[in-house]
Amino acid sequence: MKRTLISLFTMGLILSACNQQPTQEPLIDVIDRGLELSTEQALLMAANLETQAGKLPKCVNKEGKLATSELHHWWCCGFFPGQLWYLYENNPTPALKKYAEMFTARVEGAKNVTYSHDVGFMLYCSYGNGYRITGNPAYKDVMVTGARSLATRYDSIVGALRSWDFNKKIWQYPVIIDNMMNLELFTWTSRATGDKRFENIAKSHADVTMKNHFRDDYSCYHVVSYDTITGVPHKKQTHQGFADESVWARGQGWAIYGYTMMYRETGDKRYFEQARNIANYLMDHPAMPADKVPYWDFDAPDIPNAPRDASAAGLMACALIELSQMDKGDFGKKCFAYAEDQIRSLTTPQYLSAKGENCNFTLMHCTGHFPNKSEVDVPISYGDYYYVEALMKMKKLLNKN
Repeated sequence: MKRTLISLFTMGLILSACNQQPTQEPLIDVIDRGLELSTEQALLMAANLETQAGKLPKCVNKEGKLATSELHHWWCCGFFPGQLWYLYENNPTPALKKYAEMFTARVEGAKNVTYSHDVGFMLYCSYGNGYRITGNPAYKDVMVTGARSLATRYDSIVGALRSWDFNKKIWQYPVIIDNMMNLELFTWTSRATGDKRFENIAKSHADVTMKNHFRDDYSCYHVVSYDTITGVPHKKQTHQGFADESVWARGQGWAIYGYTMMYRETGDKRYFEQARNIANYLMDHPAMPADKVPYWDFDAPDIPNAPRDASAAGLMACALIELSQMDKGDFGKKCFAYAEDQIRSLTTPQYLSAKGENCNFTLMHCTGHFPNKSEVDVPISYGDYYYVEALMKMKKLLNKN
C-alpha cells in the first residue's frame, strides 16, 4: 500500500509537470537579444560601406547581394543612420557614434530636395534622432531647411502634400498613405522655430487623409488622387497592394503609426480615435497570422503561402506600444500585449538573420513592392529601422515602469 501511494504521488508530480506551460523568456531579455544582434549587424554593415563614398544600404537584391543607394536619391536613405543612432542611444560606444555621424552626413543633401515628399523619412529618422540624442545645432539647421523644402509640395486647394510626380496621365495630384510619416518633421519644426505654418500643414494633410483615404472599416487605400481645381478626390487605388480594394499591410502600418504620432504631437483627440480604430481593425483581422507578422497584403490570393512583411509588423508594434500608454483601459492592455507578441515573433530565428548573414541586415522576410516583383521576401533597411525603434520604445517603457 505504501509503495502504491508513493507511485501515485510520483505519477501526480509527473502529470503536473507535463501540464505546466514552458517558461517564457522575459521580455527584457528578448529585447536585449534583438538589440545586441542589431548592433552586431549594423557595425558589420557600416564597416563594409565605410570606404564606399555616399553609399547607404537598401536591401538584398535578387542575386542575394547587397543593394545600395547613393546620397539622398532614395527615399529610404535616412533609415540606416537613424538605426545607428538608436543603437548608440542603447549602447553609447565610440564606434556606433562614429558611424552614426558618418552615415547621417551622407544624407545632408536631402535638405534641399523639393522633388520628393519623403524628406521627412530622409531627415527626421537620421538627423532627427541625431539631434534628439546629441543636441548638435548643425543637425537642427539641416532639418529646418529640409522642412522648408518639403513645404513646397503643399497645395492649399487640396490641403495636402503632393506625393509622387509620375503617372501624370493617371493621377492629377496623388497623395499616398506613406506621406503621414513625413509630418513629424513639420510638427518638430514648428516647435523648433515657433512657426506654426508647418504644424498647420501637418494637421491639414492628416485631416484630408483621414477624410478621404479610409474605408468604413478603417482600412485604407494606398493612393488618393485629387482634382487640382476642386481639391476633390477623382481616383482611389492601392498601387503596391494586391488590388485597389485590398488591404496592403505596410500601408496600414503607415496609417496606424501616422495617426498615433499626430495625436502625440498635437493632442488632437480625433487622431487618437483614428489610430484606435485602425488598431482594432488590424488586431482583430481574421487574415492576421498567429505570430502577428502580417502577409504583405491581407487579401493576397495565396494566403497562407503569401510572403510576409516583417517591416509592417515593426511599424504596427511601434504604434501599439505608444497607444498602450495613451489608454490605460482594456484597449491599452490589448495594444501592449499585441506589440509584445509581435516583438517576440520578430526576435526568433524565423525572422532574425544569423550574425554576418543576409548582407548584414537584421530582419528577414520584408516585402517592398510585390506587384512590381521588387524587394519581395528580403531584408530591407526600413524593416531593420522600425524593428529597432520598436525594441527601444518597449525597453524604455519597461525601464520606466
